[in-house]
Amino acid sequence: MAQRALTRLGNVSAVLAAGTFTASQCIYTVDGGERVVMFDSLRGGVLPDVVGEGTHFLIPVIQRPQIIDVRVKPREVPSVTGTKDLQMVNIKLRVLWRPIIDDLPKLYRELGLDFDERVLPSIGNEVLKSVVAQYNAEELLSKRAEVSEQIKREMMKRAAHFHLTLEDVAITHLTFGREFMKAIEAKQVASQEAERQQWVVKRAEEERQAVVLRAEGEAEAATIITKAMETSGAGIVEVRRIDAAKEIAGKLANSRNIVYLPSQSGDGGGGGGLLLGIDTK
Repeated sequence: MAQRALTRLGNVSAVLAAGTFTASQCIYTVDGGERVVMFDSLRGGVLPDVVGEGTHFLIPVIQRPQIIDVRVKPREVPSVTGTKDLQMVNIKLRVLWRPIIDDLPKLYRELGLDFDERVLPSIGNEVLKSVVAQYNAEELLSKRAEVSEQIKREMMKRAAHFHLTLEDVAITHLTFGREFMKAIEAKQVASQEAERQQWVVKRAEEERQAVVLRAEGEAEAATIITKAMETSGAGIVEVRRIDAAKEIAGKLANSRNIVYLPSQSGDGGGGGGLLLGIDTK
């Protein structure tokens, strides 16, 4: 009796296991950000419909789902190419791309699952070589935004032929050969030296003009004094002497180390006093 119960339990377990295995083979799940292209051996290969997210049924052995990630992914495309003036440039692009969902059956049929490895490096190098060759080395530096925008347009146009959408394309790395970098450095040094020489010349010219203006002012002042002396005789000289005496007296009056001793003569003469400089050290 116990043996019969164990046998029956084993048969039930085998049936459940077989059912579970069969069910697992007939069901597949598509996660978020993914799509499925179905290959059906009885209906001519890749089916034209794209399966969305969720749980779906399939026919085991006959149907085979191919899961494809449709989220935006980054890709770096390096290239070494020549400019219009025959300078070698090392340039890298950062490309944000994703496949066109409606074209996934065509994409899988034509390029397989590694379509990004086949397409992006190829069209990236092609576009970079064609666009960079239109500019010389200095224009690549001064017109970087314009060059990047042109590369983006050409890349998007070429990627559309391979059922890919490019969300963004940007230049992330741009370097030239060692000889060109030395030439740029020498040019910058020469430009700075030229600017310095221009500043020296300008400064000398300004100093010359200041000397001329000062000489003209002194000559004009001398002319005015001469005319005044011719008109009023030595009066202008006396006025200048009085002004100078006032200025000296004002300075001496404000100095603590100056002592004035009046004249001691009692004859009422006009003898002046003495100014003594007392050293307080």
